[in-house]
Amino acid sequence: MPKFKLIVSEPNTGKAKSIELDEEKSRSLIDKQIGDTIDGSIIGVKGKAEITGGTDKDGIPMRNDIHGSGKKYIILSDGPGFKPKKNGERKRKVVRGKIITEDTYQINMALVQKEETKGKQLKG
Repeated sequence: MPKFKLIVSEPNTGKAKSIELDEEKSRSLIDKQIGDTIDGSIIGVKGKAEITGGTDKDGIPMRNDIHGSGKKYIILSDGPGFKPKKNGERKRKVVRGKIITEDTYQINMALVQKEETKGKQLKG
């Protein structure tokens, strides 16, 4: 079974931390896709987290615009998987689809919502 390395970033502070999931917790992330929001208790963080990307064991990046989970050769002009050196440059590169599978090694996430402490109450 897979073991995932999660990179969880917090956009408000700009900090990120790395978490390694064991096999039991990693099963809950299989068949999720880029853009899905998951409960933070799965990964040991309060609040909710959104899946923003990832790579497989060979370092091939996942792209949100590719359906499925397999590897595909596409022509890229920018974005994950290709950085053009000249203006207007395009190149055929291999990328992965947006669905998380057992071949995925690293998953990037961003915290969307942090839970408030239970002692605070809204005034109004």
